[in-house]
Amino acid sequence: MKKILLFLWVAAGLQTTLNAQTKTPKASILIQNASKQKRTAAVTAIPWESVLAKYPGIDTANFKVLNTAQKEVPFQLEFKGLRTPQHLLVQIDVPANGSVKLTIVPGKAIKPVQKTFGRYIPERKDDFAWENDKVAFRMYGKALESSPKENAYGIDVWGKRVSRMVLNERYKRGRYHEDLGDGNDYYHVGLTLGAGDIAPISGDKIYYPLNYRTWKILDQGALRFTFQLSYENWDVAGKLVKVVKTISLDAGSHLNRVEANYEYPGSADLPVVVGIIKRAEPGTILLNERQGVMGYWEPQHGADGTMGIGVILSDPKLQMKVTKEQLLAETKAQSGSPVVYYNGAAWDKAGEITTAEAWFAYLNNFKQALEQPLKVSVQ
Repeated sequence: MKKILLFLWVAAGLQTTLNAQTKTPKASILIQNASKQKRTAAVTAIPWESVLAKYPGIDTANFKVLNTAQKEVPFQLEFKGLRTPQHLLVQIDVPANGSVKLTIVPGKAIKPVQKTFGRYIPERKDDFAWENDKVAFRMYGKALESSPKENAYGIDVWGKRVSRMVLNERYKRGRYHEDLGDGNDYYHVGLTLGAGDIAPISGDKIYYPLNYRTWKILDQGALRFTFQLSYENWDVAGKLVKVVKTISLDAGSHLNRVEANYEYPGSADLPVVVGIIKRAEPGTILLNERQGVMGYWEPQHGADGTMGIGVILSDPKLQMKVTKEQLLAETKAQSGSPVVYYNGAAWDKAGEITTAEAWFAYLNNFKQALEQPLKVSVQ
């Protein structure tokens, strides 16, 4: 009996020690918001080097991120296509003019809910599609060029009314243009830039490349999906140009982050435009060159509802205009230096953003958040 009691006492002590070790913070993260705008469900990047400096022995397969209430915070390790982590991503709410403190402790983390996803779609003419818990997009590949009546250039948007990932379901059933409870694909792209794609321009002529040729997934995570699309060289007003686009979509966001890296001979700037297709019926347009915000609230598409499209750029020389076919924001690219911008959409039938005013407010708030990023420190 004494031996059993001794064993139980030792075991309890060991468990207490293990629990204490698990709860003992190995690193603390302070995330500060100096703006007057609350950041809701913000995916925030913490440099992994900063984490390693405070917690050099961290096991990437055995740690948790906790808030001050000792509840687990969803996270993702971002690799950016490299072999080692580059950032620790967390999704949190940060009050206006406030801060949030997190801690990293040893222990097996709960599996986060998947809120982003994407893949190459060989079964549908080389589509590349991606989504998060708010919206879905796709780009068109080489195989579609063999169908002239179907071919399109720019970014396509799929309306979503559910937070779960739906791409695989939709491609499997093949009924993209019907709303079977999760949304549908009624957005028309055609031979335009669609929902915020980018292309070179000379005079009034936009030089569209052929559809993308190769793809590469850099991060397939619960909170951020990042991939690259590469295009064949093509002639732009007598200049041979090539481009690689790196696109990221965060959980909870209606907008992608896009890096378009152009390469071409010479040192001159390359004029490029980011565009949004315009419908024949009247819609509501926002062109704010000073803030770099271009928005469009489309006319209602019958029972399908209404789509809002937006683009955000940071460029003091930005010029915006409306043509017969598109809304265009013109800027300059330099060879080897990416043009960075944001594009995306909202669908009124999702029930979150249902008016032009609400969509334009979302875009303006997004721009303010970019200008006043959250400050991160690891202690």
